[in-house]
Amino acid sequence: MTVSFTKLPGLDEARLLEVVVPILRAHHVAGVELIWRTDHKGHVLELTIEKPEARTPGAGITIDLCSEISRDLSVALDVADVIRAANYRLEVGSPGLDRPLHTLDEYRRFAGQLAKLKLKAPLTQEGFVGQKVLRGNLFGVGEDDRIAVETERGTVSVALEEIQSARLVFEWNGGPGGGPAKKNTSSKHAASKHAASKNKGGSRPKAAPGAASEDSGGRDPRQARSK
Repeated sequence: MTVSFTKLPGLDEARLLEVVVPILRAHHVAGVELIWRTDHKGHVLELTIEKPEARTPGAGITIDLCSEISRDLSVALDVADVIRAANYRLEVGSPGLDRPLHTLDEYRRFAGQLAKLKLKAPLTQEGFVGQKVLRGNLFGVGEDDRIAVETERGTVSVALEEIQSARLVFEWNGGPGGGPAKKNTSSKHAASKHAASKNKGGSRPKAAPGAASEDSGGRDPRQARSK
């Protein structure tokens, strides 16, 4: 088990992964993204997870599982003292239905599903000249490690290094993947993202907006106790 994508400015990435990866293995999940960022409330360490080899984003990722991983990881991070920030939030959740794509293995696994790719530079291939955004069904990865995408204009292939960012596109009329691209729409709001959040220093887990919480007791599950 490892993490497909990391963005950890100012942190010791190697040491942090030494803490995170064993927790992932213990809970039989894989890391999708591990990101250190800030928002209006302060520092956030965000970990998104999934079941290995899952072809449906978020399958098997529950609030209880996220809470368990959040608790275990919070303790491990405090013991290792990897993050020196006095106060930060730890958030653990699924990547959502519009799951980001980072590795060739992920493009292989999600073959047949609808995706949107943003390229670093305009294409020069015939029929796609000047195009920087591709939207269509993933068609697998060739022996030359080029990613094939079946679009309304035809099939085009690009190298992983040519892609700036890519995500699966949620299909309102039947779930992720399949079907003509023009009939599908992408929406982050459609993603059912289960998450647990914990502040350094022992805060109570917090569930994702709209999700059930085992200790909500009628209170807003988004409230968390600060250090």
